Amino acid sequence: MGLQTLLDRKNISKYALSKKSGVPKTTIMDICAGRSEIERCSAKTVQLLAKALDCSMEEIMELSKPYDSQTGLPNDQTYLECGLPPFLTESIDAMKSAWRKLDRGEKYLRWDCDYCNLQTDINNAEVNQVISPDQAWYLREKYLRLERVRNEGSY
Repeated sequence: MGLQTLLDRKNISKYALSKKSGVPKTTIMDICAGRSEIERCSAKTVQLLAKALDCSMEEIMELSKPYDSQTGLPNDQTYLECGLPPFLTESIDAMKSAWRKLDRGEKYLRWDCDYCNLQTDINNAEVNQVISPDQAWYLREKYLRLERVRNEGSY
């Protein structure tokens, strides 16, 4: 997982992270875009980012590793959003719009409809094997803000 993915999961913009951490927005943008590597940042920058994101410096440094050492899969899981069917991307777009409104404190009375539609579309795509279970959980975590509970030895 990269910094951008972490920001998306925590629903924090690069601008907000810059303001909260004191790290220049251009530095954050370069890290998110892959033009700069976290390993090349000063310890102070890593510390400021960690504090602003409420995580450890080690967790920030882990963001730069391209592959998970245990699974061998890419840490940046955005590849799981490639090739989604149109009905699912439409539901995702509606949910993203709903979250933006809610996170700004706007009154939006259809958010539960958007939520249920997306949940239904993810389940439908998974059951009909249009997407994999890993893709389904990635989408649930990212767009429905659900947490996947993993039991030891199983999912």
